[in-house]
Amino acid sequence: MTDEYETATLAGGCFWCIEAAFEELDGVVEVTSGYAGGHVEDPSYEAVCRGTTGHAEVVQVVYDPAVLKFEDLLAVFFTIHDPTTKDRQGPDVGSQYRSAVYYHDDEQRETVERFVAELGSDSFESYENDEIVTEIEPLERFWEAEEYHQDYYDKNPNDRYCQFHAEPKVKKVREQFAGAPTGK
Repeated sequence: MTDEYETATLAGGCFWCIEAAFEELDGVVEVTSGYAGGHVEDPSYEAVCRGTTGHAEVVQVVYDPAVLKFEDLLAVFFTIHDPTTKDRQGPDVGSQYRSAVYYHDDEQRETVERFVAELGSDSFESYENDEIVTEIEPLERFWEAEEYHQDYYDKNPNDRYCQFHAEPKVKKVREQFAGAPTGK
Protein backbone atom coordinates (compact mmCIF):
# COMPACT_ATOMS: atom_id res chain seq x y z
CA MET A 1 0.00 0.00 0.00
CA THR A 2 1.15 3.52 -0.63
CA ASP A 3 1.25 6.47 1.73
CA GLU A 4 -1.72 8.00 -0.06
CA TYR A 5 -4.05 5.45 1.52
CA GLU A 6 -5.38 5.35 5.06
CA THR A 7 -6.53 2.45 7.24
CA ALA A 8 -9.48 1.94 9.57
CA THR A 9 -9.99 -1.05 11.89
CA LEU A 10 -13.58 -1.84 12.83
CA ALA A 11 -15.39 -4.57 14.77
CA GLY A 12 -19.11 -5.06 14.29
CA GLY A 13 -19.87 -8.75 14.61
CA CYS A 14 -18.79 -11.50 12.25
CA PHE A 15 -15.99 -10.26 10.03
CA TRP A 16 -17.43 -12.10 7.00
CA CYS A 17 -20.44 -9.79 7.04
CA ILE A 18 -18.59 -6.55 7.71
CA GLU A 19 -15.90 -7.33 5.13
CA ALA A 20 -18.47 -8.02 2.39
CA ALA A 21 -20.29 -4.75 3.05
CA PHE A 22 -17.16 -2.57 2.97
CA GLU A 23 -15.97 -4.18 -0.25
CA GLU A 24 -18.97 -2.54 -1.94
CA LEU A 25 -17.64 0.98 -1.46
CA ASP A 26 -15.88 3.14 -4.02
CA GLY A 27 -12.58 4.24 -2.57
CA VAL A 28 -11.98 1.03 -0.64
CA VAL A 29 -8.71 -0.47 -1.80
CA GLU A 30 -8.62 -3.58 0.36
CA VAL A 31 -10.51 -5.19 3.25
CA THR A 32 -8.81 -7.79 5.43
CA SER A 33 -10.50 -9.86 8.12
CA GLY A 34 -8.61 -10.31 11.36
CA TYR A 35 -8.45 -9.89 15.11
CA ALA A 36 -7.67 -6.96 17.41
CA GLY A 37 -8.07 -5.88 21.00
CA GLY A 38 -6.88 -9.04 22.69
CA HIS A 39 -4.05 -10.17 24.93
CA VAL A 40 -2.80 -13.32 23.15
CA GLU A 41 -0.07 -13.27 20.50
CA ASP A 42 -1.04 -14.58 17.05
CA PRO A 43 -4.54 -15.82 17.93
CA SER A 44 -6.31 -18.51 15.93
CA TYR A 45 -9.95 -18.36 14.89
CA GLU A 46 -10.74 -21.26 17.21
CA ALA A 47 -9.14 -19.51 20.20
CA VAL A 48 -10.91 -16.23 19.44
CA CYS A 49 -14.25 -18.07 19.14
CA ARG A 50 -13.73 -19.62 22.58
CA GLY A 51 -13.70 -16.04 23.90
CA THR A 52 -10.54 -16.48 25.97
CA THR A 53 -8.13 -14.28 23.98
CA GLY A 54 -9.91 -10.97 24.40
CA HIS A 55 -9.87 -10.34 20.65
CA ALA A 56 -12.71 -9.04 18.53
CA GLU A 57 -13.31 -10.14 14.97
CA VAL A 58 -12.40 -7.02 12.96
CA VAL A 59 -11.92 -5.81 9.45
CA GLN A 60 -9.07 -3.61 8.44
CA VAL A 61 -10.19 -1.29 5.64
CA VAL A 62 -7.57 0.38 3.46
CA TYR A 63 -9.15 3.29 1.63
CA ASP A 64 -8.34 6.26 -0.55
CA PRO A 65 -9.14 9.44 1.43
CA ALA A 66 -9.39 11.38 -1.84
CA VAL A 67 -12.51 9.28 -2.62
CA LEU A 68 -13.80 8.22 0.79
CA LYS A 69 -13.47 9.92 4.17
CA PHE A 70 -13.13 8.20 7.53
CA GLU A 71 -16.54 9.70 8.42
CA ASP A 72 -18.04 7.93 5.37
CA LEU A 73 -16.69 4.61 6.63
CA LEU A 74 -18.19 5.31 10.05
CA ALA A 75 -21.57 6.12 8.47
CA VAL A 76 -21.57 2.74 6.73
CA PHE A 77 -20.25 0.94 9.81
CA PHE A 78 -22.98 2.29 12.09
CA THR A 79 -25.61 1.47 9.44
CA ILE A 80 -24.69 -2.20 9.05
CA HIS A 81 -24.42 -3.25 12.68
CA ASP A 82 -26.14 -2.55 16.00
CA PRO A 83 -23.89 -0.42 18.22
CA THR A 84 -26.30 -0.75 21.16
CA THR A 85 -25.95 -4.49 21.71
CA LYS A 86 -23.04 -5.51 23.92
CA ASP A 87 -21.09 -8.55 22.77
CA ARG A 88 -23.67 -9.61 20.20
CA GLN A 89 -24.61 -9.12 16.58
CA GLY A 90 -27.52 -11.16 15.27
CA PRO A 91 -26.99 -14.83 16.12
CA ASP A 92 -23.37 -14.30 17.14
CA VAL A 93 -22.83 -13.93 20.87
CA GLY A 94 -19.58 -13.30 22.72
CA SER A 95 -17.04 -10.55 23.29
CA GLN A 96 -15.40 -11.42 19.97
CA TYR A 97 -18.51 -9.95 18.27
CA ARG A 98 -18.44 -6.62 20.13
CA SER A 99 -18.82 -3.25 18.50
CA ALA A 100 -15.50 -1.40 18.46
CA VAL A 101 -13.45 1.13 16.55
CA TYR A 102 -9.70 0.67 16.92
CA TYR A 103 -8.27 4.04 15.99
CA HIS A 104 -4.90 4.48 14.31
CA ASP A 105 -4.18 8.05 15.42
CA ASP A 106 -5.59 10.93 17.46
CA GLU A 107 -7.47 12.33 14.47
CA GLN A 108 -9.40 9.07 14.05
CA ARG A 109 -10.07 8.95 17.80
CA GLU A 110 -11.47 12.48 17.81
CA THR A 111 -13.54 11.80 14.69
CA VAL A 112 -15.12 8.61 16.03
CA GLU A 113 -15.81 10.16 19.45
CA ARG A 114 -17.55 13.09 17.76
CA PHE A 115 -19.40 10.75 15.38
CA VAL A 116 -20.73 8.56 18.21
CA ALA A 117 -21.84 11.66 20.14
CA GLU A 118 -23.81 12.80 17.08
CA LEU A 119 -25.48 9.46 16.29
CA GLY A 120 -28.85 10.70 17.52
CA SER A 121 -28.98 13.46 14.89
CA ASP A 122 -31.33 13.57 11.90
CA SER A 123 -28.73 12.00 9.63
CA PHE A 124 -28.76 8.61 11.29
CA GLU A 125 -31.16 6.11 12.77
CA SER A 126 -31.90 7.45 16.22
CA TYR A 127 -30.29 5.74 19.17
CA GLU A 128 -31.56 8.29 21.66
CA ASN A 129 -33.25 5.63 23.81
CA ASP A 130 -30.38 3.16 23.64
CA GLU A 131 -26.82 3.48 24.90
CA ILE A 132 -24.08 3.18 22.29
CA VAL A 133 -21.73 0.47 23.58
CA THR A 134 -19.15 0.75 20.80
CA GLU A 135 -15.68 0.61 22.29
CA ILE A 136 -13.21 3.25 21.09
CA GLU A 137 -9.68 1.98 21.66
CA PRO A 138 -6.24 2.48 20.15
CA LEU A 139 -5.15 -0.23 17.74
CA GLU A 140 -2.28 -1.98 19.42
CA ARG A 141 -1.95 -4.89 17.00
CA PHE A 142 -3.88 -6.32 14.07
CA TRP A 143 -3.65 -10.03 13.43
CA GLU A 144 -4.72 -11.16 9.99
CA ALA A 145 -7.25 -13.99 10.09
CA GLU A 146 -6.61 -17.29 8.38
CA GLU A 147 -6.77 -17.26 4.57
CA TYR A 148 -10.09 -19.11 4.37
CA HIS A 149 -11.78 -16.15 6.12
CA GLN A 150 -10.59 -13.61 3.54
CA ASP A 151 -13.28 -12.68 0.97
CA TYR A 152 -15.45 -15.37 2.54
CA TYR A 153 -18.75 -13.99 1.23
CA ASP A 154 -17.43 -13.75 -2.33
CA LYS A 155 -16.00 -17.27 -2.18
CA ASN A 156 -19.10 -18.78 -0.50
CA PRO A 157 -22.20 -16.98 -1.85
CA ASN A 158 -24.41 -20.03 -1.23
CA ASP A 159 -23.36 -20.42 2.41
CA ARG A 160 -26.55 -20.15 4.50
CA TYR A 161 -24.90 -17.91 7.09
CA CYS A 162 -23.81 -15.53 4.34
CA GLN A 163 -27.23 -15.56 2.72
CA PHE A 164 -29.00 -14.75 6.00
CA HIS A 165 -26.50 -12.36 7.59
CA ALA A 166 -23.93 -10.99 5.12
CA GLU A 167 -26.20 -10.56 2.11
CA PRO A 168 -28.64 -8.19 3.88
CA LYS A 169 -25.72 -5.96 4.93
CA VAL A 170 -24.39 -5.90 1.36
CA LYS A 171 -27.86 -5.03 0.04
CA LYS A 172 -28.24 -2.28 2.64
CA VAL A 173 -24.96 -0.71 1.55
CA ARG A 174 -25.97 -0.95 -2.12
CA GLU A 175 -29.38 0.62 -1.43
CA GLN A 176 -28.38 3.31 1.07
CA PHE A 177 -25.04 4.33 -0.38
CA ALA A 178 -25.55 3.77 -4.13
CA GLY A 179 -24.89 6.93 -6.08
CA ALA A 180 -23.23 8.60 -3.09
CA PRO A 181 -19.48 9.12 -2.99
CA THR A 182 -19.30 5.93 -0.92
CA GLY A 183 -21.42 3.69 -3.17
CA LYS A 184 -20.34 1.74 -6.26
